[in-house]
Amino acid sequence: MTKKNKPYLVVHGHFYQPPRENPWLEAIEQQDSASPFHDWNERITYECYNPNSVSKIVNCENKVLDLVNNYELMSFNFGATLMSWMEKHSPNAYERIIKADIKSVHEHNGHGNAMGQVYNHMIMPLANYRDKQTQVIWGIMDFKYRFGRNPEGCGLLKRQLMMKH
Repeated sequence: MTKKNKPYLVVHGHFYQPPRENPWLEAIEQQDSASPFHDWNERITYECYNPNSVSKIVNCENKVLDLVNNYELMSFNFGATLMSWMEKHSPNAYERIIKADIKSVHEHNGHGNAMGQVYNHMIMPLANYRDKQTQVIWGIMDFKYRFGRNPEGCGLLKRQLMMKH
């Protein structure tokens, strides 16, 4: 098969969890539905975000041949509230996500795999103009803080395209 005819598969990971902290306690309370974990952030990190950063490549005998950081191989965006939680509670996975973007920047002539996202996943067409601006500005600022660069794009999540402001 020539390079011209080579098939490609594009995968984009959209990762978001809403803020779950009790604002008076500044902590996430026990969430029974996430059992056996304390809360849904812990559970989904264990089941998804962390395994994607150290995915096992196995042979037919289930022997591990290699570990792969899937974030190095796909475009992705993470919500600011989730990244803030991961930075404190799952620092190893958090660091592997950041390092995957750094590696992708070097491998793709300055273009990283991480994409921006509005700050807290609100339904943008329902927001007023000021709130839309705030969401975009805060999302960009959080991205720059975490990834050390400007986002090159922003996912239009749940068809959040607006023709007018």
